[in-house]
Amino acid sequence: MLRSAEVGDTYQLFNPQAYLQNNYMPPRANFENEDCVVPWKLRCFASSFSTGEIHGHTLLDIGSGPTLYQVISACNFFNRIVMSDYLEVNREELRKWLRRDPGAFDWSPYIKYVCGLDGKRDHWEDTERRLRETIQEVCHCDIMQANPLHPKVLNPVDAISTTFCLESVCPDKKSLEEALANISSLLKPGGFLLMIGALNESYYLAGEVKLSVIPLDEDYVKETVSRSGYRICTFKTYNMPPDLNIGVDDVCAVFYLQAQKI
Repeated sequence: MLRSAEVGDTYQLFNPQAYLQNNYMPPRANFENEDCVVPWKLRCFASSFSTGEIHGHTLLDIGSGPTLYQVISACNFFNRIVMSDYLEVNREELRKWLRRDPGAFDWSPYIKYVCGLDGKRDHWEDTERRLRETIQEVCHCDIMQANPLHPKVLNPVDAISTTFCLESVCPDKKSLEEALANISSLLKPGGFLLMIGALNESYYLAGEVKLSVIPLDEDYVKETVSRSGYRICTFKTYNMPPDLNIGVDDVCAVFYLQAQKI
């Protein structure tokens, strides 16, 4: 069994460009196909924010990796978004987009798709501008720490989003549950947790490195989140079709969860 320190060492080989190519380019990111996994994820987030119930001053994205699709819908409902990741290479990938650096990943198809969901595709550049303004910080995080943002101290936030983080970086279920408690300490009572994760996955590739994942099932996810002091509002699953099993992981399904801290 891997110790958390060994997991951290393995992740030093993580290649953000390879990860983005594997998961956020076609075939998995095919916006011409509504049944594709990436449009499904974007619709899940958009649906949660469309009610207007999730809003406030600060949204914290935990374990952002090199991606920001998960906060596109949020940028119109929060004054401030804080992105965070353990790896400097991932944090720098996000900063490249914020700085408009040449070679930064192109998130404009994602922004256009999200804007199109509520009939505002022609105004996607306004949303892109708003997203850059709202993401005010990209900081280090370590979910194994009691304060995942240490040494930074953040007042409890209104919402937390996290995607493919807990099951990917925790060495076992016990540490996953501890990490969820650590993350939850940063959220206000009544605040919302938005989570996307993998079901029944044991590994994924990010360049030359093969990274272990804790295989989770739907019942375990629901029970663990509920035991951690949340009321589950929404739980959705997406079964990965054979044509999207492209040899970069063995994921069987993806879940989306919206929960409110009690």
